[in-house]
Amino acid sequence: MTQQILVLDEGTTSTRAMLFAADGALIDSAQQELTQIYPAPGRVEHDPREIWHRTLACAREMVEKAGGARNIAAIGITNQRETVVAWDKSTGEPLANALVWQDRRTADFCKRLREAGHEAEVQRATGLLLDPYFSATKMRWMVENEPAVAAAAKAGTLALGTVESWLVFKLTGGEFISDASNASRTLLLPLDAAGFDPGLCDLFGVPRQALAEVSDNAGNFGTSLPELFGAPIAITGLAGDQQSATIGQGCLSPGETKATYGTGAFILANKGQGIPVSANRLLGTVLYQIDGRRTFALEGSVFVAGSLVQWLRDSLGLLGTASETETLARSIPDSGGVVIVPALSGLGAPHWRPEARGVIAGLSFSTGRAQIARAALEAMAHQTDDLARAFAADGAKWTSLKIDGGMSANDWMAQDIANILDLPVERPEFVESTALGAAMLAGVGAGLYPSLEDASAAMRGGLDHFMPDMSAAERELRSAQWQKALSAA
Repeated sequence: MTQQILVLDEGTTSTRAMLFAADGALIDSAQQELTQIYPAPGRVEHDPREIWHRTLACAREMVEKAGGARNIAAIGITNQRETVVAWDKSTGEPLANALVWQDRRTADFCKRLREAGHEAEVQRATGLLLDPYFSATKMRWMVENEPAVAAAAKAGTLALGTVESWLVFKLTGGEFISDASNASRTLLLPLDAAGFDPGLCDLFGVPRQALAEVSDNAGNFGTSLPELFGAPIAITGLAGDQQSATIGQGCLSPGETKATYGTGAFILANKGQGIPVSANRLLGTVLYQIDGRRTFALEGSVFVAGSLVQWLRDSLGLLGTASETETLARSIPDSGGVVIVPALSGLGAPHWRPEARGVIAGLSFSTGRAQIARAALEAMAHQTDDLARAFAADGAKWTSLKIDGGMSANDWMAQDIANILDLPVERPEFVESTALGAAMLAGVGAGLYPSLEDASAAMRGGLDHFMPDMSAAERELRSAQWQKALSAA
């Protein structure tokens, strides 16, 4: 049983530990929610101590399920990207709340950099745009506004890292690394450079000495402290959640494309070893790095997907459960003209309008819960279609789309995406591709498989297929209604 793989899946709203067999079968999982802290409009924070303690609790539950640490070959970690944790390297304690990827407090600073003409040079180097989404401006804000962070920077003990970096540090008792996929989301890593760039650090006001060493995505990243699980376990796989999902979907050849629908929606197309360049406000990013060699991806990021349903449920009280949306959507023939533009955290790709706000258009006395729920699901297809057009304009036209993530389990939504895109949509029977990708990387890093291709062939399961069946007239009507509502956002 020593070929079991433990995956720590650090999401935005929850943390999970998942135990996989070497053939990709999910043995068991444990999950705990993470507290969402909203100190002011546009600000989103997490407690790093809570991230660590709840992740550790879930991991211990799975280690016990495995029959002990000696029955686990490796740990893989996948995480919400761009979220920044600041801690003291000498004490291992966090210095402030983590700033979550959704946080928009640095929008004004990004605007000043754009107005000063820096965006083109930053995009050429990093593949990214100047937006609060990315890590560097969050790091700057923490150094300038959190006294404990500033004091640690002055003392030379400050560590600034994304969530996988924080977890590896805590698991190992001091290893300070950031894998290439996460590092490429900071605005500080040129896509053709081995490590963080001093010039970019100066531009964004981030102390270079506070950053980690950039590592591969599969390899030996240290072992967990023996006291955590009863015996040390090797950490051999690391990846940002969207890159991990792309790997988990088997998008290992240039042109293969996946969309993950979780808190947000993220679409990545494998671009091989060529550094991607976008003229349509898509992102270039590291898909994975193994043995120092990088494979790249073109990416479009939508900030609000599943979090829209969560908002309808928790803040407005319109839903009892997230899964209720499918039943409601099927209960009516259409949305009655209701269109939701879910710009609750601004608009991401291809628009990049941080100041945009959400819109619910087309309301009437006949509007009820069903119409709003259906419009929320329809928004997923339209946001995906906006990105499909941008990818096509960048010479990366889709011929099909692989979907995953918790929200993709909704059959009605999967069919609607196929209808609006007018393309075949493929969904794995096991939709948690993010965790599976981390298991594949850990399997390669631990030597269970010689390559990602071998791991993919052994660990991926069956597929569901959705073929378009919407008339052109209905598709055009829906698109026109979406564009009208989008202009109001």
